[in-house]
Amino acid sequence: MVNRVVTGAHYGLRDWLIQRITAVLMAVYCVVLAGYLVMQPYQDYDVWIALFSSLIVRTFSLLFLLSLFFHAWIGVRDIVMDYVKPAGVRLVIHVLVILALLLYTIWSVQILWGM
Repeated sequence: MVNRVVTGAHYGLRDWLIQRITAVLMAVYCVVLAGYLVMQPYQDYDVWIALFSSLIVRTFSLLFLLSLFFHAWIGVRDIVMDYVKPAGVRLVIHVLVILALLLYTIWSVQILWGM
């Protein structure tokens, strides 16, 4: 029997917890948005503009997108660390994913607050 002594390392618990929290945030946002859309008698451009002109909707939409990007980063990082063995290739993939997610974040802010 192996006796494993934990000495301050997280062993992935923090990332696991962050992924679960971001998943719950994204699910709640989707349910609330779907409920709003079902309650609307019709959807057109003006309804969408009115919905996303609200500060609270923009804020929660940005929170959803940031949760999505962070959730994606943890998932991609774990997959790359598990399956890509050459360190140089792993580093390139990590850098490309980080740059893409940062660009997506900037683009999301421009879309949400550019109306």
